[in-house]
Amino acid sequence: MKLVVVGLGQAGGRLADEFARIAIKARQERNLRIATDILAINTDTADLSSLTKVKKDSHHRILIGVGQTGGHGVAKISETGAEIAKEETSALLGIMKKNERFYDADALLLMASGGGGTGSGSLPVLAQAFRENFRDKPVYSMVALPFEHERQNEERAVFNTAMCLKSANQVSDAVILVDNQR
Repeated sequence: MKLVVVGLGQAGGRLADEFARIAIKARQERNLRIATDILAINTDTADLSSLTKVKKDSHHRILIGVGQTGGHGVAKISETGAEIAKEETSALLGIMKKNERFYDADALLLMASGGGGTGSGSLPVLAQAFRENFRDKPVYSMVALPFEHERQNEERAVFNTAMCLKSANQVSDAVILVDNQR
């Protein structure tokens, strides 16, 4: 299965960057192509610029919400991340549709943290939009749970992310929870 991988927010971007590293290694060592394209979407310029393997152009490192955040993120406010994603959905869909590699993919994998902010706010919004606009491709959502020391502060955000994904149950073909405790 070939995927288009989309990392949302800081943690999602880092996961996408790691996925890009693994995809490069798989192609070099085993001649396997596991990802047709890898993108990172964020409201924070610094987070996007810290990535090392995601391509360094505006079609792969996508900055959203500049008017609201000035490129400095949403300060762990998932509602702001969701609002920005709703406002920028058509632009993001346009970027996906213009990408020739997108049509070679079998599925989409969206990744974010459930800890609050751009990723957890935008994940349910974009999963639903991608599902509605790309009906021929399954949409998978992966939520990374916060580290144990963050859990007390982030419990509400994790709950909200899970509830949004649950209420959009028809949206994602699967939701994968990744626990950082190991």
